[in-house]
Amino acid sequence: MVAKKKWIITVSGERSISAVKKDITALGFDVTNVLEEIGSITGTATDSAAKKIRSIPGVADLSEDSGEFSIGDPGSDGTW
Repeated sequence: MVAKKKWIITVSGERSISAVKKDITALGFDVTNVLEEIGSITGTATDSAAKKIRSIPGVADLSEDSGEFSIGDPGSDGTW
């Protein structure tokens, strides 16, 4: 079985987010969240599906979700 990774898609605004969602779903992207207010969609897909998704009109960026992060406490030196 091919492993799926977590991805974050940023939409460009040239098409509706629902139209982009329909296209990415057809290519095997399993949508977790549609964040219309910030123009992003999160979910999982294989690397081969991700490669195809990058060329869909309305997709500005597709990045692997790096997971949890922390900006640290106020005044601390360490971040991430």
